[in-house]
Amino acid sequence: MSLAALFVIGLILGVFLLLALSRISPDLILMGALVILMVSGILEPKDAFAGFANTGLMTIAALYVVAAGLRETGAIQFITRRMLGMPHSVKAAQFRMFVPTAILSAFLNNTTVVAMLIPAIQDWCQRLQLAPSKLLLPLSYAAILGGTLTLIGTSTNLVVNGLLVQSGHPGLGMFDITGVGVIVVLIGGCYLLLLGNRLLPDTAGVSADLDRVREYHMEMILHGPLLVGRTLAEAGLSKLAHGYLAELERHGEIIQSPAADFVLEEGDRLSFIGAPRAAHELRSIQGLKPANEDIHHLDIVHFRRRLVEAVIGPEFPFMGMTVQECNFLGNYQAVVLSVSRGRTGSLPDGGLHARLQIGDTLLLEAGKEFANQYRFRKDFLLVSALEESSPPNFAKARTALLIMVLMVAASALELMPTIQAAWLAAGAMLLTRCMNAGLARRSIDFTVLTVIGASFALGQAMETTGAARAIVEAMMSGHGFTPLMALVLVYALTSFLTSIITNNAAAILMFPVCNTLAEQMGVSVLPFAVGIMFAASASFMTPIGYQTNLMVYGPGGYRFMDYLRLGGPMNVLTGVATVLAIVWLWPF
Repeated sequence: MSLAALFVIGLILGVFLLLALSRISPDLILMGALVILMVSGILEPKDAFAGFANTGLMTIAALYVVAAGLRETGAIQFITRRMLGMPHSVKAAQFRMFVPTAILSAFLNNTTVVAMLIPAIQDWCQRLQLAPSKLLLPLSYAAILGGTLTLIGTSTNLVVNGLLVQSGHPGLGMFDITGVGVIVVLIGGCYLLLLGNRLLPDTAGVSADLDRVREYHMEMILHGPLLVGRTLAEAGLSKLAHGYLAELERHGEIIQSPAADFVLEEGDRLSFIGAPRAAHELRSIQGLKPANEDIHHLDIVHFRRRLVEAVIGPEFPFMGMTVQECNFLGNYQAVVLSVSRGRTGSLPDGGLHARLQIGDTLLLEAGKEFANQYRFRKDFLLVSALEESSPPNFAKARTALLIMVLMVAASALELMPTIQAAWLAAGAMLLTRCMNAGLARRSIDFTVLTVIGASFALGQAMETTGAARAIVEAMMSGHGFTPLMALVLVYALTSFLTSIITNNAAAILMFPVCNTLAEQMGVSVLPFAVGIMFAASASFMTPIGYQTNLMVYGPGGYRFMDYLRLGGPMNVLTGVATVLAIVWLWPF
């Protein structure tokens, strides 16, 4: 083994140690490794940065934009409520998430599925008051497992099938590997449901402590057929992340703290008490509208609106008047959603009929420029905007869903490559004004993209220096292997390489070795090829082993050891299940 190969192996071990033991951001660690490989001369600059031109990376960037369009139009909330429901436990939530994710990933690129569902799962966790860390890593694992069900479920399957054809062997059909995949999905799913809750961290700060923040009394009216006839639980109103339903008014009758099975009717007036974020949460539920009718006359497009808190100052020109009397919309181009008053906190009717006083805090829906415009005026003592608090534009929800369906269909039916379908969908989101360009730029998680792009450099260095091949040849240099022993070793080696280089690179590196091995042993190469497919895809114990693992790293607040703790046993369990299933269904 050359000195360059030894240097690369040492560098990769150093990266693993830093990821596991330090608090340095993973994108900085991996970019640092990339720079070292480039400066040391092991990789040319064009090779070091080649990962940032990878089609998979650019597909993920486009999917962030598509997902943001779905979120901004409220389509994500629609998908979440229809598909996920309102389970009452972590295990039930994991099950409701696992099944549809695995099925979708069987026919769609699993990276696409995870990019679409991350914001939906985050929103769902808020409503269920669950830590996202309990569901986002299982989301990645479910997508990985689902991708093994069909030949098109993941790019690795297609790569290995292409290598089979190139080497003169018959290719595999769409569902030839489904038998093995079903067994692996069932065993992996049972493991996640039985032990996932215990082994996953419980990220703090998911739900707001309502005793430590200002409370507002917010009035909402049931409007339209979407929620009529549904119970409070089914509508997602019995459990809010940032507030609670205090009372409901129907035909002049007040019902205090209605039960979760209370059935809603058109025109019901619902009174909520909660933190400022509760207003954004309620505005994101299609079928509810604020009691203040001025909201429909606010001439500001949805993506430019923000929730703003403003404390009334001594020179407020409408002191002693009610919200309706001071014509807030005409004078400030803002709508008052609720008023909070000192120790009294929330006021009846949201304070919309109370006489305004110095020190009252107004919760407003206004343009994004409102905070800067009035921050230094004497009308208000303090003005602060809530970030990412734009209300969804439900009028565009169907358009956004149609764009997503067309993107999925174009990719699944192979009308065009996934990257083309994704970028066309991202452009369509902008052209149809489901979102604006500024939001599109902000929606892309450049930290995740940096980690993925830099990871390709490590894989390239392993191949360029011969480090990967040297490791493989050294471990397979023994004699006297039976086909079963060889299959186990092939699976273990592929799984190991996938953890430190990309899944496709691991598959490409291992296939010629396995092809030669099968010829020497006089057995079929197909069991080994299927083993490579599953081993290269089923990478659970490191964040850099698979792209979807990286995508949930930041949103879930995970650390390196979280992957090792949950994914290590899962790697072993699915590996045993895969080998046994292959021997049963693909005899040598």
